[in-house]
Amino acid sequence: MAGQSDPQLSLFSCQEVEFLAEDELVQIIPNMKMEALHMICGDFGPFLPQIAVNVPLWLAVALKKRAKCVVSIPEWMSVEKLTQVLEAERESPREFQPLPFHYIEISRLIFDHARDDIPDVYMVRSLIEDIRDVRFHKVESGLETISGRTHAVKLKNLSAMEVNIVRPFVIRALQAFYKHDSPQIIPQPEASGSGSRRPQVADRGPRRDLRPR
Repeated sequence: MAGQSDPQLSLFSCQEVEFLAEDELVQIIPNMKMEALHMICGDFGPFLPQIAVNVPLWLAVALKKRAKCVVSIPEWMSVEKLTQVLEAERESPREFQPLPFHYIEISRLIFDHARDDIPDVYMVRSLIEDIRDVRFHKVESGLETISGRTHAVKLKNLSAMEVNIVRPFVIRALQAFYKHDSPQIIPQPEASGSGSRRPQVADRGPRRDLRPR
C-alpha cells in the first residue's frame, strides 16, 4: 500500500504522484508520420511532421526519448507567466495562485526529458523553484495557525504534491485536537458505519483522484 500504514492518510511517494501526472496532456510537434494510436485512455494522432498534436505526457516523453518529436512547452511555463505568478504569490501571504494541479511533476518531467525544448531553461527552472519555496512557506505559516478550535482546513489552489505533503500532518493534528476535546467522536478501531465523524481537509482546488492506479 502506498504511503503510511493508515490508509486514511493517503500519503503517496513522489514517484506515485508523478505517475499520476503523466496522464496530463501536452502538445508535441512530431517529426515523423505515424497512424493514430488507440489506447485505453483515448485515441491520439494521427502524427504528421510539423503538425501539433496533444498527447499524454508519458507518450510525449517516450517519443522525445526516441527523437520523434519536440515538446511544446506549456504556456504557464513561460518566463513571463512564471514571473507574474511569483510576484502574485509574494504579494498575497495567504492566497495561492492557480497553477496546473501537477505543475511540479510536469515541470520536473519536462526538465528531465525535454530541457532542450525549453526557452530560457535556467530562468524557468529558477522561477519554478522560487514559486515552490514561496508556496511551501505559506503552507507552513498556515499550519502554525491550527488550534483546538480548528474543525477543518480549507486549502485552495494547492497542487497535488503540496496536498500530498500537507494532508497527513493536518489530519493527525485535527484528530489529536478532536480526541483531546471530544474523544467520543473519534471512532474506535473496531467501530464501523457511516455515522462516525472524522476531521477533514477540504481541498478547494481542482478535484483529482489521488488513489494509486
